Amino acid sequence: MEQEDIAVIAAARTPFGKFGGTLRDLTHPQLGAHVVRHVLDRAGADPSSVDEVAFGVNLPGADRSIARQILVDSGIPPEKVAYTVDRACCSSLAAITLASRSLRVGDADVAIAGGAENMSRTPYFLTQQRWGHSLGDITLKDQLVIACPMTGRPRAVQAGEEAVEYGITREQQDVWAARSHHRYIEARDAGKFAEEIVAIDVDAGRQGMVSFAEDEAVRPDTTVEKLAKLKPIYGNPTVTAGNAPGLSTGATAMLLTKVRTAEAHGMTPLATLHGWSMASGHPDRIASIPAEAIRMALKKTGLTLDDMDVIEINEAFAAVPLVSSHILAGHDEAAAEKLRERINVNGGAIAIGHPTGATAARLVMTAMYELRRRYAADPSRPYYGVVGICGGIGEAEGVVVRVGA
Repeated sequence: MEQEDIAVIAAARTPFGKFGGTLRDLTHPQLGAHVVRHVLDRAGADPSSVDEVAFGVNLPGADRSIARQILVDSGIPPEKVAYTVDRACCSSLAAITLASRSLRVGDADVAIAGGAENMSRTPYFLTQQRWGHSLGDITLKDQLVIACPMTGRPRAVQAGEEAVEYGITREQQDVWAARSHHRYIEARDAGKFAEEIVAIDVDAGRQGMVSFAEDEAVRPDTTVEKLAKLKPIYGNPTVTAGNAPGLSTGATAMLLTKVRTAEAHGMTPLATLHGWSMASGHPDRIASIPAEAIRMALKKTGLTLDDMDVIEINEAFAAVPLVSSHILAGHDEAAAEKLRERINVNGGAIAIGHPTGATAARLVMTAMYELRRRYAADPSRPYYGVVGICGGIGEAEGVVVRVGA
């Protein structure tokens, strides 16, 4: 049965802050409520019209029932439904997918979906202290030393080894990382992220409240030569701190409804979503599994990669878009290089940052706004994009985005 398309009526995100940076003291609910309020304002929607809020998070730390707190703080009536989604880095796209299901089956008419993360607030754990401790040292567990809980292997090792398996070199990953920064800077300077970002006021101590409006992680002086000097981390073969994103903070949200509901209420969609996919595989398959999610999403729509004007594959590591594009191109590296011309055309998480609970929705929004710019330049046809993102323990999500009739 053909899936009913879902309309994106409004979308926004905070600037993405770096680890220990400007946003480090804000809670997940504060970040999420800020963007939800702006999304409601952009849509011209009364908060009471929202039936459901779905919000993703990966490392909630001390915050709990994050979606519920965001709903209340955003002025949405407390009798409305909210739920928090954890599917690792896929979480905010999982929230979009689940909210879209509610809309399609008639459980909701209007929904808010997105995600939030503040990796700077991730606490240390004393996992054995519940029942006391005898003589000797106490060990704190740091959640940010991120390893697969099933295999115990660091994510960087998983990505680096898959890169080697598929013939993706360290140099290719460094080149991709430098490309991410340079393309992001070009896009930022052209004003392309102005549509996405809503400024947020932050307490700057003696300076008082200041408006924070730009992504914080980008490194303009990045070169391949500088990246080549960095050593691989955790003993992996290819992944360094330079060809992976840093730990980040931010939130993303969008207002969703069915296309026919939008039409009935005179709302003009920014884009439509269809072809959602949830993929799963072996816990070690972190770099290759977005390719499977993209294939699944395309199959549901009857579209192909050739139909896609833009492709967003999350740069959890540079290895991820490189390996996934290699697979999507049928293991033909020349074809993969051509395909990569359409991937992350405005840079990716290596430059923008990767607040894990919020990134997936950011990818959808980035693809949407890029498609809208292309449609505005030539509205003779619809424009399509596909998003793919990996998550820990062998998970991935995908969705197809369309702009234009």
